[in-house]
Parts: sequence; C-alpha cells; structure tokens
Amino acid sequence: MRGKPFSAKAIFVLCFASFLAGSLFTNQNWTHPSRAKDNRIAIIPHHVTKLQEVKQDCDPKRKLVEGKPGDIMGEVHKTHEAIKSLESTMSTLEMELAVARTVQSNGQHYSLEKLANHTLQKAFVVIGINTAFSSRKRRDSLRQTWMPKGEKLKKLEKEKGIVIRFVIGHGSTPGGVLDRAVDLEDAEHKDFLRLKHVEGYHELSTKTRLYFSTAVSIWDAEFYLKVDDDVHLNLGMLMSTLAKYRSKPRIYIGCMKSGPVLSQKENKYYEPEYWKFGEDGNKYFRHATGQLYAISKDLAAYISINSPILHRYANEDVSLGSWLLGLEVEHVDERSMCCGTPPDCEWKAQAGNVCVASFDWSCSGICNSVRRMKVVHDSCGEGEGAVWNVDL
Repeated sequence: MRGKPFSAKAIFVLCFASFLAGSLFTNQNWTHPSRAKDNRIAIIPHHVTKLQEVKQDCDPKRKLVEGKPGDIMGEVHKTHEAIKSLESTMSTLEMELAVARTVQSNGQHYSLEKLANHTLQKAFVVIGINTAFSSRKRRDSLRQTWMPKGEKLKKLEKEKGIVIRFVIGHGSTPGGVLDRAVDLEDAEHKDFLRLKHVEGYHELSTKTRLYFSTAVSIWDAEFYLKVDDDVHLNLGMLMSTLAKYRSKPRIYIGCMKSGPVLSQKENKYYEPEYWKFGEDGNKYFRHATGQLYAISKDLAAYISINSPILHRYANEDVSLGSWLLGLEVEHVDERSMCCGTPPDCEWKAQAGNVCVASFDWSCSGICNSVRRMKVVHDSCGEGEGAVWNVDL
C-alpha cells in the first residue's frame, strides 16, 4: 500500500532538525583508541600532537598569494621544515613500534603506560662485535688494541655516541658453565650485549636478525654496525665514513661482493637452498661481506618489525642482503672497509688513506688474530686520539 507523499516543507523541516541534532553530538568526547578493550599498543600522545602541528604547517589553504615574495619564500621554508619534522616523527614512531615488537617477542610484559614512557638511549652508531664462547682471547686482543675499555668505553659512549658491545647469546644449557664464564667476564668489563639466542655456527643468520632487533629496542642510533671479533677497526675513520651518509634514510654500507653459490655439502659455505639461485655456477646477488657492514636506522627498524617473516639463508651476510634487496635501499661499496693486513693497510695509511677495517680474505678475518692483532694495530692504527677529534 502506498503512503501519502511528504510535502516539500515537511522534508525541509526534517533535514533542518537532523542538522541541529548532528551539531549537538559533535562535541561529545569519544573514547580514544588507546583506551579500547582490545589493549592494543597506543600511539604516544606527544607524537599525535606533533603530527597535528605538522598538519597545520602543511595546510594547503594558507594564502601564500596574499604575502610578499619574501613571505612566500619563508612559507616555503617553513613547509620544508614541517615535512622534515614529519619524517622525523614517523621515523621515531617506527622505532617505537620496533621496540614494542621486540619486547613482545622476548616475552616481556610492559603496561601501555610503561611502554609509552620508554625512552631509547641516543647514539650515533651501535657497533656489535659478533663473538662466541670460545673467543675470550680474541675479545681480549681487541680490548688491548682498537677497542676502548673501562671508563674510556663509557666516555666514548657518552661524549661521542659510539656504543661498542660484544654480541653473544646463551649456551644450550641455561646457566651452564659457558654462560657463567661470560657473566663473570661481563661483570669485569661491562661490554656485552646478551641475546635470547642459543649460540651455534649454523644459527648466525638468526643471531644477526636478533642483534638488530635487540639493538633498536635499546638505542636510537643513526647507524647499526656488525663486525667480527677478528677484524681490526679504526674508529675515527669509521665515524668519518658513516658521517658522510647520515642524511640518507636507507643506507647499506660495506664491501659489496657476489660470491658463488656452493651446492656441495662438503664446502664450508654450502647453501642448502642453492636451487633458488638458478643453475650450478651462478652467483649470489650483490651484498656486503660478512666481516663488517653498517645499516641506517630505518633499515634496522625494518628488520626488527618484520623479523618473523625474514628468510634465513645459510650465510648471514647473504641473509641480510636478501632482506634489503627488494627495498629502496642505497648500496654503498666502501672499499676502505676491507683493506688487507700489513703491508696493504700500512701503505695506504702512509699515502693518507687510512683504512676503516683490515683483515685477510684467506681467513675471513685476521689470520691468527690473537697473535697478530697488535701487529696490525701498530702498523695500521690511526692513533688513539683520532676518534676524539672527529666532529659528528
């Protein structure tokens, strides 16, 4: 049955009444998503305020045409600064998300309030020295040469933002003799970063992934670096090299190579998934050699956020290269990061080209490093004061 049609006047009155009703309810205070019952991680309030300020600065309705040419250029500059501020805020939010993910994966339970108040330690670079339980003498050889120790290590961290830690997990038996030995060594030197990881040669890809995830949950650094414990570093030259790229958001720095994919099980670097790389005799994609490489903050955060779904190949340097291969990442082939031991690094230093790092390709590090580290340091070291003279 058809009803009686509304008159135009009735329709107008109904619309006007709806408009008034809507106006009354727009000032209601709604529950913020961070207070929802699903207990999801909240966005930190001061970042929301910051984003709102940036939005106002970028408002396209601002009447630039009414101002003078100088005013217009000033507004353009403000807009540029607002965009930079927005990028910085977004980067911070990504880091905090990485922290939250790492905390959750490590089985730690933080309230939202505690997580929101969690402050990362600022740094220029975090240097993680990959080490093993059997490498106590190697670690001591670094402490006696290029790596500061004790109060000097603390001073380097506080004044220059250079954090240096030996990176190691745990033994297969929790609290066993291996773990106790590292605990005693750490109590003496306070220079370890312990991971929730069971040590093993075939677990290096997992360890690398966990190192970056853990590091970004502790330090808000511009760069994160991994180096082996049988490589010689010149810290001052390293800082100068990294500083050249600090304005780049996604940087992957190292000595880029493309080695063969080994399909024979008897080879040390055998790749069980060799078939994924094509026919026999093919090479890997370009990636940084495993002795030393650095990545920028955004890439470390990316690894932390996506850690559960990042595939691990047999070799950790190949794994890292594969994680970054499909991204908008700038690969920097920095040959000063893979100088040879004397006379190679010595000749280069005499010519004014001090090396960032030195090692022997034949040994994937310095051959007999415990015995030869001091020799390399005396011949190719930049001098103890070099790192303090770098202006960051």
